[in-house]
Amino acid sequence: MSKIGKLLVFLVQAIVAGLALAFVVVYLWPAALEDPAGPPQQTPPIAPSATSFADAVDRAGPAVVSIYTRTVVAPVTDGGSMLNRMRLRAISNQGSGVIMRDDAYINTNHPVVNRVSTINVALWDNRVVPARVVGSDPATDLAVLKVDLADLPVATVREGDPISVGDVVLAIGNALGFSHTVTMGIVSATGRNVGSARMFEDFIQTDAAINAGNSGGALVDTEGQLVGINTRTGDDKVDSKNIGFAIPVSLATNVMEQIIDYGSVRRGWLGAAFGNLPLRLLPDGSAMRIGIGVRDVPRDSPAWKAGIRQGDVILSLDGEQVFDAARFMLSIAQRVPGSQVELLIERGSETFETYATLIQQPPL
Repeated sequence: MSKIGKLLVFLVQAIVAGLALAFVVVYLWPAALEDPAGPPQQTPPIAPSATSFADAVDRAGPAVVSIYTRTVVAPVTDGGSMLNRMRLRAISNQGSGVIMRDDAYINTNHPVVNRVSTINVALWDNRVVPARVVGSDPATDLAVLKVDLADLPVATVREGDPISVGDVVLAIGNALGFSHTVTMGIVSATGRNVGSARMFEDFIQTDAAINAGNSGGALVDTEGQLVGINTRTGDDKVDSKNIGFAIPVSLATNVMEQIIDYGSVRRGWLGAAFGNLPLRLLPDGSAMRIGIGVRDVPRDSPAWKAGIRQGDVILSLDGEQVFDAARFMLSIAQRVPGSQVELLIERGSETFETYATLIQQPPL
C-alpha cells in the first residue's frame, strides 16, 4: 500500500475513534459536559411602567366635584352715575371639592367659599345642587361643605405607606372652569412650608399642574386613592409652572372631622411667637440648625406661665429635637387644648426642662 493510502486509512480510523468517544460521553456520561458553575444567571426583566392611569381616574373622579360661587357686591358709594351707585354686582368664581363622607360632606379650600353668597356643586353625573358651608379653617386653608343628597361616591383615602418623593400622582379638578381636568406629575417634596399667610403648612409639593379652579380638588396616587387636597398658595412666585401644592389628606381629614363635630378646629396653643435660627457651627467643622428661637412671649400666655422668655431657644418638644419653627407650631397645634407638653429650653449657657399646658388657639 502506498504512503498516501496508509495516511488516508489512519485519518479515517482517527475520525471513527473520535466519533465513538463523543458518543460515549454524550449518551453514557452527560454530566461531564455540564458547566461546574451552573447555568448563566438571567437578569430579571424590569416590569414595564404603566402607560395609562384610566383606572385610577375612574376610581377617584366620581368623588371630585366642581364648585361654582356667586358673591353679591354692595354698590359703590361714591363716583359714577346714580344708576351704578344703586346697582348690586355679582362676582362669579369656581373651584373644586372632594366628597369625603357618605353623608355628603365635601372638603374644599377656604378661599373658594369664603364670604360668598351662593354655592352650587356640579357632580360627576352632571347634576348641579346647592351647597352650604359647614365651617372653615383659614389656618390650614380648608373648608367643609354639605349637600342634601344621599348615595354619593366617596373618595378612597390612602392608608398605610405614606406618599414618597418620586411617587406618581394625579391632580383632578375644575381647572380654569374645565370640569374634572386631570394632570399628572410626581411628588417633588413633602413637608413643604412656603411662608404664605397660612399659620400651619405641611404641603405635598408636586409638578402636576395646579391651575386656578383646581383649589380644593383631589391629588390621588396611581391606584386612585386620595393623598391630598390641592391648593394654591396665592403667591405668584410659588404658584408657577411645575410647582404645585396639596394639603396632606391626614390633615384635611382631621380638620374636616373637627369642623363637623365641634364647628371649629380644636387646636393647642402656646401663645408665643417663634422663628428659625441661623446655622450653628459644630465641633467637627460642619454646621446645622439646632432649636428654634423665642421671639415674643405675651404675659400670662401658656409659654409665659411655663417660664419661657424672649430670647430663649427651644431644643426639644416631648423629647424630640426641634429644628423648624413652622413644624414646631404645627405639632403644637395638633395637640388637644388642655394637654401638657415637655420643653427643653436653652438660655445662655444653661439648659432646663419645663412643662406648659396648652390652651385653645384664639380665632385668626
